[in-house]
Amino acid sequence: MSSAAASATAPVATPNANLYVALRAAFPQRGSATAIELCDGPHAGDRYSWDDLERGSAKLANLLARLELPPASRIAVQVDKSVEALMLYLAVLRAGHVYLPLNNGYQEAEIAYFIGNAEPAVAVCTPQAFPWFSRIAFQGGTRHVFTLGEQRDGTLLDRAAHCDDVQQPVHRAPDDLAAILYTSGTTGRSKGAMLTHGNLLSNARVLKDFWDWRAPDPLSGEGGDVLIHALPIFHVHGLFVASHGALLNGSRMLWFSKFDPRAVVARLPEATVFMGVPTLYVRLLGEPGLTAAAAAGMRLFISGSAPLLVETFDAWTARTGHVILERYGMSETVMLTSNPCRAADGERRRGTVGAALPGVGLRVVHDDGRACADGEIGHIQVRGPNVFAGYWRMPEKTAEEFAVDADGTRWFRTGDVGQRAADGGITIVGRSKDLIISGGYNVYPAEIEGWINEMPGVAESAVVGVPHPDFGEGVIAIVVPRAGADLEGSAIIAGLKGRIAGFKVPKQVFIERELPRNAMGKVQKNLLREIHRGLFG
Repeated sequence: MSSAAASATAPVATPNANLYVALRAAFPQRGSATAIELCDGPHAGDRYSWDDLERGSAKLANLLARLELPPASRIAVQVDKSVEALMLYLAVLRAGHVYLPLNNGYQEAEIAYFIGNAEPAVAVCTPQAFPWFSRIAFQGGTRHVFTLGEQRDGTLLDRAAHCDDVQQPVHRAPDDLAAILYTSGTTGRSKGAMLTHGNLLSNARVLKDFWDWRAPDPLSGEGGDVLIHALPIFHVHGLFVASHGALLNGSRMLWFSKFDPRAVVARLPEATVFMGVPTLYVRLLGEPGLTAAAAAGMRLFISGSAPLLVETFDAWTARTGHVILERYGMSETVMLTSNPCRAADGERRRGTVGAALPGVGLRVVHDDGRACADGEIGHIQVRGPNVFAGYWRMPEKTAEEFAVDADGTRWFRTGDVGQRAADGGITIVGRSKDLIISGGYNVYPAEIEGWINEMPGVAESAVVGVPHPDFGEGVIAIVVPRAGADLEGSAIIAGLKGRIAGFKVPKQVFIERELPRNAMGKVQKNLLREIHRGLFG
């Protein structure tokens, strides 16, 4: 065979689509430049360089390689926020495995479900949680359980310290899984949204351009945007939108392990970008130090994960001179829409989440699938390279959540209800799945109702969200007692604490003789929301 013929039949090498490869390519050439500065805790003032991120994540990736795990193993992580936790996420990407972040408010029963469903090969928890967490993990078949503390302690770092700090990222294709994020449905059963390397990278690149991220000098790493990172890193907003944004831009982060409004205001003069949920903006407005002068150097304030009250939007503009950019996304899709960033692209309208991002298809349809006219309210469906691959081990549920056109085009049914303006701007008016978003966290009524209904003396319950000035929505429960039972709302709240995450626990419980129902016997939650609408002022 001639050399020409041999080369013609040789397999063509495909580029490595591992997300970490793209992130690392944006790191400044001067590796000693500051990537992250700690802003709180006992190590406040410490700095991590870009080389630290590269070498630290390499050590952790090599540790995972030593464990000889099956390809694309799930790595479940429930730890406090730290730079080392971010390095662990990067290490899982590098090693070609699948990252499974878990809200650090989850309790034993919740963790048991996630372990049983995802069957992770490795689980990482805080040192304090190790006694109960490891018991659940080992009983669920997890082979390796490590600890990682917020003070750079734990067995994970101890083991990784003996590993090499050079590692070649495992080759991944765009459709290979990078992460699984659990999000519950109206049935109360949690679903694992499978996000690929291609999903996450495509969305990060779109946001980098659309939000006009200003790159630092590629050699020195100086200048450009500086991000205040004050969000948790166990969900889309903090881990994918904020962290990916800074890493893909080579931008420095001012890192808060816990949100402190006064401390954040004090660092505004050093930053240019801030991302937060509405709750954070409410708390920042409570600080006298928040002034136009303090925010003079800021370029962009972004809000998401929950509806932003009009009062908060207006108060922020009046106090700082900045107009908050609102956007819309989901665990299954990362970001979908955004108000304009550049003034030349239009105004940021309060109460709206902007138009579909470049590359994202979005339509609003009636119940029968017909397209809604501008201004008509309907169901929001989306498609694009950012839309997830499906729900982990739930092929039937995945198929149910997608609408398929005659030409085979698949549209994800978001479960949100909204309307589109003539210019493409989207307003979210409700959620067909009764999802509650409190303080930026998703709360699913059916799950909470399940816990309440198991309590002695409870006949049935209904959980709804009502407007809350701080959290966006406050969780409340209406409970019907069994005949002869004497229930106390405070006792029900106490019984839930310690069993489920704190953000899921109702802020108030009402004991009623019955729940309002329609002619078909369905509980009319819209009436309950209206009755208690003014509860929190």
